[in-house]
Amino acid sequence: MLEAIKKRRSIRKFKKRAVEQEKIDEILRAAMFSPSGMHLRPWQFIVVRDREQKNRLSKATLWSGFAKNAPVVLVIGAISMPLWVEDCAIAAEAIYLEATNQGLGTCFVQINGSKKLLKDSEEYVKSVIKAPKWLRVLCLMPMGYPAERKGEHSEEEFDRKRVRFDRWE
Repeated sequence: MLEAIKKRRSIRKFKKRAVEQEKIDEILRAAMFSPSGMHLRPWQFIVVRDREQKNRLSKATLWSGFAKNAPVVLVIGAISMPLWVEDCAIAAEAIYLEATNQGLGTCFVQINGSKKLLKDSEEYVKSVIKAPKWLRVLCLMPMGYPAERKGEHSEEEFDRKRVRFDRWE
């Protein structure tokens, strides 16, 4: 498992190659196997492949522009309830890891709490995907076959000085 975690990198450049439905299904399966508070499983996933929809989603924040070139954009949302952010964040990590396992790359694009100048990014995304008012949106995860190579995380990133046992002292 640690090898998959070390290989996981945020990818923002993708090949112009479609992502197979079987791989999307495995990624969504991994997301729905992730834990959720009180096992309420509030997640909702929108798989966006339409070019115009991706182009519109790419304008959600100052940092989402690369989404228009991804073969797929996953929108991760949830029913608004306690712990929805945490539940969706855990699902997003499962998506990251299974995408890596499937030979794909992705990147977490924060939507919840993100504003682009005077635009509410969450309301904007909801309008693009025609979501119901009750849906909350955590993030976008543009996804595809990587067109960039990034090295694995290194052991030097493990920093024991950031770990305490039993108490802070």
